[in-house]
Amino acid sequence: GRIWLDNVNCAGGEKSIGDCKHRGWGNSDCSHEEDAGVICKDERIPGFKDSNVIETEQSQGEEVRLRPVVSGARRLLPVTEGIVELRYKDGWAQICDQGWDSRNSRVVCGMMGFPAEKKVNRNFYKLASKSQPKQKRREDVGSKKSWQPLSCTVACQAVLSHAILSHVPCHVSHVPHHVSHIPRHALTRSLQARIRLKGGAKVGEGRVEVLRSSEWGTICDDRWNLQSASVVCRELGFGSAKEALTGARMGQGTGPIHLNEVQCLGTEKSLWSCPYRNITREDCKHTEDAAVRCNIPYMGYENLVGTVEAAGIRGHSAWGLLVLGTLDDGWTTKEAMVACRQLGLGYSLHAVTETWYWDASNVTEMVLSGVKCAGHEMSLNHCQHHGTSLNCRKTGTRFAAGVICSETASDLLLHAPLVQETAYIEDRPLHMLYCAAEENCLSSSARLANWPYGHRRLLRFSSQIHNNGRADFRPKAGRHSWVWHECHRHYHSMDVFTHYDILTPNGTKVAEGHKASFCLEDTECEE
Repeated sequence: GRIWLDNVNCAGGEKSIGDCKHRGWGNSDCSHEEDAGVICKDERIPGFKDSNVIETEQSQGEEVRLRPVVSGARRLLPVTEGIVELRYKDGWAQICDQGWDSRNSRVVCGMMGFPAEKKVNRNFYKLASKSQPKQKRREDVGSKKSWQPLSCTVACQAVLSHAILSHVPCHVSHVPHHVSHIPRHALTRSLQARIRLKGGAKVGEGRVEVLRSSEWGTICDDRWNLQSASVVCRELGFGSAKEALTGARMGQGTGPIHLNEVQCLGTEKSLWSCPYRNITREDCKHTEDAAVRCNIPYMGYENLVGTVEAAGIRGHSAWGLLVLGTLDDGWTTKEAMVACRQLGLGYSLHAVTETWYWDASNVTEMVLSGVKCAGHEMSLNHCQHHGTSLNCRKTGTRFAAGVICSETASDLLLHAPLVQETAYIEDRPLHMLYCAAEENCLSSSARLANWPYGHRRLLRFSSQIHNNGRADFRPKAGRHSWVWHECHRHYHSMDVFTHYDILTPNGTKVAEGHKASFCLEDTECEE
């Protein structure tokens, strides 16, 4: 496209790049080889209002809490029942029950990360209040009614359906150690789910996607607000919405945009019960996909003693290097994903096995070994591991596993119909496949072939892979380790990022293929 600005000279205090001195709009002697870019700090300027956040819940979750009274509940997380307390001056204060009803309880429960309230045993709390020392409390002005604490008890009825398979358990007892432990009715209901969150780095946030006519699609952000976002959150088993996000803040979706101008009251059980307008081609683009951040129950996973030790933060707050008190045998991306999720640091960019050069002077022994995760768990303790039979308890940090976490990640989506439309079989002589072999593009059995005689039977097809995520997709290997291949005269990182396997109906693999990343940016092409 056009190059609009050239010779831009800012003092630094301008509100917009257009306010700086420049040659004039469209007046440039540049080519696109000279396009300028920036990398911004993660933290915003104080007072900055993000234009893509339509509405934000004003009350911070930590300003309200439930204080459990039942003795067993004090040890369990999440706290689902207790006396409502507000942050007041330097401590906590209770609320007079005059005028308190189920709507108030619903609001508090939503702030605590639960979708609904349920009835409280008032007699129990009357007795409990008599045995408790009197505390400060906030009352309605002019209230003469005697004080009586009330509690919010929450039924997490939505969690067993969709949210548990979206890796969002609400209660400790519901966390699946294996997928086979999920109740049959939960699996059935989850398969019928018509709404999901995608692209979010943390539990309870993401781009809103809905299922319509057997096809997943997005929602346009016109009139998107906190009420509609809260209906989405509660439908998925979370609490009320913390933020209603617009402008594809959680990445752009693909496929159809199903709904526009969704207008919920906030009391609906499902987003499909809210008024909305069907989309037309001219209405919206995926740059306007709506997203949410939901209130979620506090589970305390990041505080599990001895599991994770932070060794320092490098660069900026979006990512950090961590040393885990965990043996690195079999440490893969799945385990690293769980570690980053447990710490609330988003996605895993890399599962690191060479951590001996990191400063980990505060880590004295290993606490886990043989960790094997499915990838959906909320804590490393929920994964399979050796338990108390550690492989090397006193090895220091020589074999410590590590992670690099990031708030954003790429999300690759294969265009499957194109593979089906373009696939064909070709018998190709081995002497014509030397380049493919050198660049590791053939299956593993090709090494056993009688080169250069004979042939390989290839399934060939076109491939289109879209990046739906919020970060560029780059090879894991740094540029210093890329290999020059003379055949096609370009550099290869040799990172395999897609596997194509041909299976029989009973699941036996009969052929294999893969796609590896290469880079053309260092290649000089003559005209």
